[in-house]
Amino acid sequence: MHPSHFAKSHPDKAAYIMAGSGETVTFKQLDERSNQTAHALREAGLQPGETFALFAENSARYLEIYWAAMRSGLYVTCISSRLTAPEVEYIIQDSGSKLLIASAQLGATAIEAKQLTGLKDGWSIDGEIEGFTALETQRERFPTTPIPDEMHGADMLYSSGTTGRPKGIRAPFVPDRAIDEDNVLNQIAKGLAGADENSIYLSPAPLYHAAPLRWCGAFTRFGATLIIMEKFDPEDFLRQVEKHKVTHTQVVPTMFVRMLKLPEEARAEYDVSSLEFAIHAAAPCPIPVKEQMIEWWGPIIDEYYAGSEGNGMTWAKSPEWLTHKGTVGRPIWGELHICGEDGEELPVGEEGQIYFGGTVPPTYHNDEEKTAGARHAEHEDWSSLGDVGKVDEDGYLYLTDRKAFMIISGGVNIYPQETENVLITHPKVADCAVIGVPDPDFGEAVKAVVQPMEGIASDEALAEELMEHCRAHLSKLKCPKSIDFDPELPRHPTGKLYKRLIRDRYWGEKNSRIV
Repeated sequence: MHPSHFAKSHPDKAAYIMAGSGETVTFKQLDERSNQTAHALREAGLQPGETFALFAENSARYLEIYWAAMRSGLYVTCISSRLTAPEVEYIIQDSGSKLLIASAQLGATAIEAKQLTGLKDGWSIDGEIEGFTALETQRERFPTTPIPDEMHGADMLYSSGTTGRPKGIRAPFVPDRAIDEDNVLNQIAKGLAGADENSIYLSPAPLYHAAPLRWCGAFTRFGATLIIMEKFDPEDFLRQVEKHKVTHTQVVPTMFVRMLKLPEEARAEYDVSSLEFAIHAAAPCPIPVKEQMIEWWGPIIDEYYAGSEGNGMTWAKSPEWLTHKGTVGRPIWGELHICGEDGEELPVGEEGQIYFGGTVPPTYHNDEEKTAGARHAEHEDWSSLGDVGKVDEDGYLYLTDRKAFMIISGGVNIYPQETENVLITHPKVADCAVIGVPDPDFGEAVKAVVQPMEGIASDEALAEELMEHCRAHLSKLKCPKSIDFDPELPRHPTGKLYKRLIRDRYWGEKNSRIV
């Protein structure tokens, strides 16, 4: 239940292989390097319960650093490699990170973010960054044996806040927690996914996301070999499955779409018969897409609904989904409750807010309002991610809307408020709304609907000016892919924006507002 055990029993076995470069890290190397990094973190002054930030693309060093945190009682805040320096600076400051570890490829952004935060210390990986110490050199000074006060650490990942800025999800710190302690995801990985030391697990997504990071961690605990793609490419995914005889993988629906759009001869070229299990989440999968994938890969594709908050989970295996198409499953962790606007529990078939009960409600770092808002007013152990859905007579859950109009594009969460906050600062913008609109490849695309200031022409020149304004302040994925204009957005006299009316123009009359 921990890579250190396999470092003793199978030292030369590959813990993971980088798909692009072919670099292999054995269980012995993972154990030794994570121990050395844990010693280095202690010398840098990080004590149990404290936090450091990791800002990198998928790299052979990523999981070495992750496991150093997991065995030194530290929180590791994984930051998207696509963020701008001010966005990185905010997360570092908000998380209370004492150290920034960044990849050389992201060096310019890392330097700026470090200057903004005032951090004295920074480490680089995969090359040099001016003003940073190379971790690969730094750790060589330390022993490969465990630190004396070894204990279980945790990730601290970021979700949306009430102000539109991300908020950290921080599990309570438990001193002296054993590094090989079992948890819910480990039980699921073994019981439902069949993870064991014979598994070959392909991870095609960025490791800074919760699901890829945690699934990789779970499979490594069982002694599986991971294949880490530096970036997703549909044909290369199939190539890796055949090359390594991959047995397990975790994907998002956009990846299914891109694989299905490959020419038939390209799809047929690769042998994927080794696949025993594929899991997807992050966004509901369009029914026709999942039907085609099950026809291609067989009934091995499972689906779950959960959040980084870890307050509950539903699960649907392929045979269940085929008889309840569109479902995200039945609860396997926590009780499921659908509640109306007044908090009352609704009957079967009625749409309302989704709550999980019987689990620990999430705590959002530095946001008491969001923490309180996630809890049911009358049941203190009921909590919600804010999503809307319904259950059928067999207890299967169906999602019908997004939490707080969050956009999920290609499996990535995008929070409209952040983009709206940037747009509204432009002197030619009187009002704006940012929404997700249907996109055949990514599920949803970011669109801005703008009310220009009086006397300003609503034309292509203004649209381009506003897009450039967004690109100067936000990462590309948060910028609108298109801008429409409206002479007056639908607002109540109290100031409340009726965003639903705007979204309905693009989504039309559908049972679900999810592609």
